[in-house]
Amino acid sequence: MIKIGMTIADRYEILEKIGTGGMADVYKAVDNKLSRNVAVKVLKQEFSENENFVSKFRVEAQAAAGLMHPNVVNVYDVGEEQGIYYIVMELVEGITLKKYIEKKARLSYEEAVSIAIQVGMGIEAAHEKHIIHRDIKPQNIIISLAGKVKVTDFGIAKAATSNTITSNVMGSVHYTSPEQARGGYSDEKSDIYSLGITMFEMLTGRVPFNGETTVAIAIKHIQEEMPSPREFVPEIPYSLEDIILKCCEKSPDRRYQNMQELVDDLKQCLMTPDADFVVRSGIEEAGTRSVTDEEMEEIRSHTSDYDDYYPEDDHKENTMRLAETEYYDDEDLDEDDGYPRRGRHHDYDGPSKMEKITTVLSIFAGIIIVLIIIFLAVKIIGNKLQSSEQPESGSSVVVNDTTQNTNTQPVEVEMPSVVGTDFESARTALVALGLNVLVDFQESDTIASGTVISCDVEPGTKILSGSNVNLLVSSGTDSVEMPSVVGKPISEAKLTLELAGFTVNTEEASSDEVPQGYVISQTPDPGVMAAKGVSVTITVSVGATDVKVKVPQIVGLEEADATVTCIENDLSIGHITYVPSDAYPEGTVCSQSVAEGTFVSEGTLIDFEVSTGSEKHTYRCNLNITAPTASEAPDYIPGTEVRLRLVGSDGKVLLDQTTKEFPYISNFYGIGCPSGVLTITYTANTETTNENGETVHSTVEKSFTREIIFTQEDT
Repeated sequence: MIKIGMTIADRYEILEKIGTGGMADVYKAVDNKLSRNVAVKVLKQEFSENENFVSKFRVEAQAAAGLMHPNVVNVYDVGEEQGIYYIVMELVEGITLKKYIEKKARLSYEEAVSIAIQVGMGIEAAHEKHIIHRDIKPQNIIISLAGKVKVTDFGIAKAATSNTITSNVMGSVHYTSPEQARGGYSDEKSDIYSLGITMFEMLTGRVPFNGETTVAIAIKHIQEEMPSPREFVPEIPYSLEDIILKCCEKSPDRRYQNMQELVDDLKQCLMTPDADFVVRSGIEEAGTRSVTDEEMEEIRSHTSDYDDYYPEDDHKENTMRLAETEYYDDEDLDEDDGYPRRGRHHDYDGPSKMEKITTVLSIFAGIIIVLIIIFLAVKIIGNKLQSSEQPESGSSVVVNDTTQNTNTQPVEVEMPSVVGTDFESARTALVALGLNVLVDFQESDTIASGTVISCDVEPGTKILSGSNVNLLVSSGTDSVEMPSVVGKPISEAKLTLELAGFTVNTEEASSDEVPQGYVISQTPDPGVMAAKGVSVTITVSVGATDVKVKVPQIVGLEEADATVTCIENDLSIGHITYVPSDAYPEGTVCSQSVAEGTFVSEGTLIDFEVSTGSEKHTYRCNLNITAPTASEAPDYIPGTEVRLRLVGSDGKVLLDQTTKEFPYISNFYGIGCPSGVLTITYTANTETTNENGETVHSTVEKSFTREIIFTQEDT
């Protein structure tokens, strides 16, 4: 029995109870080894002696433990101690999406899409490992204090293998897919349907189908047409409406075929919300149909358990019962009789054409998988037989790890001559070629300690990078056993190795399991006989992994592009403000709160400002034009008619008049530019002498300009 203050596995100290479900209780605990808070999910005592329950609990742990993704609540450990079965998982401080929706009534489309993208990426990671959640709903989605969105409670998820592809497990009825409601085929597209319902609720604050009983709601999922979210919130973009309706098609064949397609469309929606890019397939036979009597009985058998578990009022809109820490709840068991909440099988006639096709494909896939397993088994046995032919001369130790990336093709390298050279020099040369070095030590009174005696690959031989190279190294006449320092503090580890006669090199690596300053691993391995003076490499923990991401440049991007860029780089959107800017066009980002190139933690909030274009000012001009001066117009005759033309810097003509009297006064208001040019044109008399020596009188137009500065009007 779990009590506050007790310690499980000499490591996890129970602090408080934070949640409960039909099958398990959840406790907040501290991991004394790593000094961090965790959540411990413990199978209830009354179920721990039931093999079926224990088996299900273990399957849940194995399925969840295979998932490591920023948008999934991670599982750290699983075990059993004195009949207590437990799972240790990430403790997420935050709020469930369900409560977040209730607090905000409904979310903006940008926020809803951002959350849906992160949820989709988490579910996609599960689907890649053939794990179907089957219970996607706002209660199982957490928004952490850092703004990170995480999917949790894979409590009823099962590995989707070729022979266990169908399941009668049914998620909460408001979010369940039609095929789950009928107890039929359930795959990745069932999660897509549930995510579509979740997006509908984020945008509208309500679920699309409601009723007095779970049976009534399940029938609506099967039979009634999906309402458009725009019926409730008209400002929802058209593309997002199409995305939700495609997710919630009755037939799985008409939905998105995988989560990646859905995520891609959601990202496109952020950039072009009103564009018509969602492809809706048209399969005529996949439309809404009536529920048969057999299906009605099947639905009742599935939903009766929910009527027992949830009070009738709990099916009313926005009144679903929530535990304090509901993202760890497990609703798979009936609290009254202690049996799993599974639908009771009934005879079901007439499987659909798609189900028949799927069965055939599943059998075919199973045959292919068996053939692959046989091939791999033969290859592994062959490799073991080949490795057993290597000469035995002591304990063989891998002294470097140059495992090739599966996406990188091995390259052919030429084996250098290493016999007779110092071991450290030989190792460095071989590692630089991408080879794995294995070493045996052998005592010798003729060969100096640390010298390579032999190598199993001849010099000049062409071998592939990633291959193993076995070296036999002299340990002199005073070889000693390599002590173990794994798990020890670095100071103690160095002292132990140096006292044994070895030199020490250190490397650093992050670790979620080993505390900072403690040794994660050592090379050569403990227990081998090695020569004194040999260099031992120890890898020291720098603490838990703190994933850092590089802040991208979003200045200059359109607002939607900047949002998508932040999400794709695992950053959260903070406050967006709109400011005038002369340097950036309207609608583009003109500043960001964290500089480009800065490394920050995942989920860091990025605030940015969006330009509303140049700041609009108006100006006034109070003209008081004086007569031309002698310096401006030496031949101007007072009283002569002049033309006054004032043109603003934006090209607009403000004044075009003639006058003989000065000063000339005129006022202008609401001018859209800060200055203008006044051109004054007048007529001057000239005298010239012709060829005959006669004086000829004529007139000519002359002009000059004055710059006029306008006064900004008060706003």
